[in-house]
Amino acid sequence: MSPKIAQKTGQKPMQKPTHRTLIAGATAPAFTLPRDGGGTVSLKDFTGRKLVIYFYPRADTPGCTTEAIDFSRLKAAFGRAGADVLGVSADPVAAQNKFKAKHKLAITLASDERRKMLGAYGVWQEKSLYGRKFMGIARATFLIGPDQRIAQIWPKVSVAGHAEKVLAAAKTL
Repeated sequence: MSPKIAQKTGQKPMQKPTHRTLIAGATAPAFTLPRDGGGTVSLKDFTGRKLVIYFYPRADTPGCTTEAIDFSRLKAAFGRAGADVLGVSADPVAAQNKFKAKHKLAITLASDERRKMLGAYGVWQEKSLYGRKFMGIARATFLIGPDQRIAQIWPKVSVAGHAEKVLAAAKTL
């Protein structure tokens, strides 16, 4: 939507994607975000460990809930593989807290309301649904090595069986 149309209708104009293409081997973009339960979480918190960052469109929606439950169910196995799991969406921290409590999630959830990290990882993109274009999060997962380099990227995630595939990759890293 153009800024002029947005001004007339009272809606926010569609922002241009801050799309960036990351590749395996690249240094993972640094971030510091507010997290569930208070405080912040940063890439540097995971120095020397593997990190799985999965981006999801919206807390407490069917696909996002299934994905979060799957990663939570496998949290101990990720830990044995030397990996931590971080879920990131643009939802406010209050929504993340409610989502985590409602589904008894065991993983850390972070909030990127400013969409800075989402842009840095290239997941804030133009999407289309029923012919309507809008900006949103493309479901994607990044496996980051202990050296903070991207080891593997899943750019278009199908939720069923995804957490298991990421775990298998984390074990071999």
